[in-house]
Amino acid sequence: MFPKNIFARRQQKQNPARTATPVRPRPQRGAFNLRGRLALVCGGLGLCSLALIGRAVDLQLVDNEFYRKQGDERFLRELEIPTTRGMITDRNGEPLAVSTPVESIWANPQELSRNPDRLPELARALGVPADYLTRKVLQRSDKEFMWLQRRMNPAVAKRILALDVPGVFSQREFRRFYPQGDALAHVLGFTNIDDEGQEGVELAFDDWLRGKPGLEKVIRDRRGRIVENVDLVQPATPGKDLTLSIDRRIQYLTYRELKRQLLESGASSGSAVVLDIATGEVLAMANVPSFNPNAVETGNRDAHRNRAVTDTFEPGSTAKPLTVAAALEANVITPHTLFNTSPGWIPNGKYRTTDTHNYGTLDTTGVIRKSSNVGASLIARRLSDQQFYDFFHKMGYGTSTHSGFPGESPGSLPVPARWSGTSKQTMSYGYGLSVTPLQVARAYAAIANGGRAIEPTFVKGERNEPKQLLDPKIAGEVMKMMQTVTEPGGTATQAAILGYHVAGKTGTSRIAGPGGYTRKYTSFFAGVVPVDNPRFAMAVVIYDPTRGSYYGGLVAGPVFHNVMEGALRLMDVPPDDIDAWLAAQAATEAKARGGKPAPTFANVATGDRADGEPSNDDVQAVTP
Repeated sequence: MFPKNIFARRQQKQNPARTATPVRPRPQRGAFNLRGRLALVCGGLGLCSLALIGRAVDLQLVDNEFYRKQGDERFLRELEIPTTRGMITDRNGEPLAVSTPVESIWANPQELSRNPDRLPELARALGVPADYLTRKVLQRSDKEFMWLQRRMNPAVAKRILALDVPGVFSQREFRRFYPQGDALAHVLGFTNIDDEGQEGVELAFDDWLRGKPGLEKVIRDRRGRIVENVDLVQPATPGKDLTLSIDRRIQYLTYRELKRQLLESGASSGSAVVLDIATGEVLAMANVPSFNPNAVETGNRDAHRNRAVTDTFEPGSTAKPLTVAAALEANVITPHTLFNTSPGWIPNGKYRTTDTHNYGTLDTTGVIRKSSNVGASLIARRLSDQQFYDFFHKMGYGTSTHSGFPGESPGSLPVPARWSGTSKQTMSYGYGLSVTPLQVARAYAAIANGGRAIEPTFVKGERNEPKQLLDPKIAGEVMKMMQTVTEPGGTATQAAILGYHVAGKTGTSRIAGPGGYTRKYTSFFAGVVPVDNPRFAMAVVIYDPTRGSYYGGLVAGPVFHNVMEGALRLMDVPPDDIDAWLAAQAATEAKARGGKPAPTFANVATGDRADGEPSNDDVQAVTP
């Protein structure tokens, strides 16, 4: 027994826990309640379902406006309905500017960037480098819209869409087309890529011509294709048509003759304006060089300028009829007043005013017929500075013609307070002031219209009230004086038209440059026809002719002759010099029979002065 007790005590020391109270038997746990747990889970799910149903009812029936808008923003779109710009026609209804339907290709960069393997194929179809298109798409990868190419031929756009490149679509637009091309470019102007007027009539009447785009709601799928047209929000309103006063036939004649003269004379530019004297309507306005309004981006920007209304020049001898009219109105001269122009020059301060010949004693009519600078200076000396200025100003020099054409220049007519001691004398023959071709044509039309001036207009049927500027008797006297300019002994026999009396005036002035006047010239002719019943007024300006003559009668006169001869025929204007026409017919018949024709009016219109003298304009007007 002893050894056993000792062993027991040793184990107690080594492991005291074993000496604790013996472990009691664990009580038996209750049975698992499956039914209760199922009921709890089902109840919880039922409550969640009720909450979801309630929320769904609230969102779909009670408070659904917000989410409906969110959904619409993803599928419902408001698209602009393009509309046509109003058509521009000439006075006879011939189309001058029309809008044609085209297609523009656009893309969704987000979708297109997810298909980079299709970009080279798309670039070839668009005609652009693949790296350019790739760079363009990547730069706009966070956008949903970008133009790929605008205003394309619909057939070409259809081929691009047939490639079925994801994210590429088309949109209908309209492009402006000008059937007359460069012949009417300066009058019509052009529109930009958004069909907005940029220059000319397109700009001046942009609000009238531009239509109002419509608006419609459509549903698009995720690829941007229209699935359904939902609603028409606003119908498209097309632009209004515009009928111009321009006659397409006379316009083409004017442009053709200007272009021909520039080629023959080597001039740098030319302008011409034709007015209907009775109404003030602009029948033609042309400039050379011109540009193609159907491809504006390819032309010279400087050629876009309508020189007939924006560019000014010193009018030279075309100012002399106004100087004479001012003196007649002031009762300081008569048509028969004599002026001694010997020895062919008179002093003008430290300069001289000269004629090309010593014409001796001339009456007032002779001053106009021979274009004597000395004679014009002597006439101006009889007028006060204020009388001279007031007359030129009321005839429209120094002020806009109010034609409504964008960028029209008022020219320059200095007030007497700014004149030097030589100003009035040089202004009497067209130096020291500047005008536009339209201003000259308007002034001559006023003289031909019995002294009544009508503001020019580009719109057919628009009637501006005439203003009586000059006594009809004085206007008639000046017309008779100007008629001698185109008759034998005058300076513009090449402007004469068989069967019609023509009144006009030549002009040739030096072009001013740094330090004084250069050896370059501007050649003019302004005239009206027929004299007995004036119908047309025309001003022609040829800038810097370099081949042959530079005199206005020889350079600008033939342009007037060719254009007016055609216009008179086109408009069926009866001749007012039937005797000359019959004589020319008889001479032609006699020549056909082998007889020797007698000298007739027809021989006068062939070229040089009858007396063999060169034209005497004002090219030597201001010399030291």
